[in-house]
Amino acid sequence: MPEGYLPIFVFMVVALLFPVVAIVAAKLVRPSSPFATKLEAYECGIKAASSSRGRYTVRFYIVAILFVIFDVETIFLYPWAVRYQSLGWFGVAEVTVFLVILVVGYVWAYKKGALQWV
Repeated sequence: MPEGYLPIFVFMVVALLFPVVAIVAAKLVRPSSPFATKLEAYECGIKAASSSRGRYTVRFYIVAILFVIFDVETIFLYPWAVRYQSLGWFGVAEVTVFLVILVVGYVWAYKKGALQWV
C-alpha cells in the first residue's frame, strides 16, 4: 500500500524544490546593483509626481471583484462553444439560462451602484 504513495511524495518534493531552486539560481545569476535612480518608479519617461502608495477607496476593490466574478463566469462559455454541435438545442437553452442569470446579476450590481467610481 505505501508504494502507491511514492509517486505522490516524489511529485511533492519536486513541486517544493523547483521554485526554491529557480529563485536561488535567479538570485545567483542576475546582476544586482541597486541605486536611487534605478529603484525609483518609472512610467512613460516622466518622473513620478507622488508616491504610488496612496489609498484607494473600497469602491475600487468592489468594482475589481465584480469584474473578476463576471470575467470568470464568461470563461464557462468556452466549453459550451467547443461542444456546441453535439449539444444541440438543449445546449442553446442551457447557455441562454446561464447568460440570463449573468445579465440579471450585472443589472442588479448596476442598480445597487456598485459599478460607479465616485
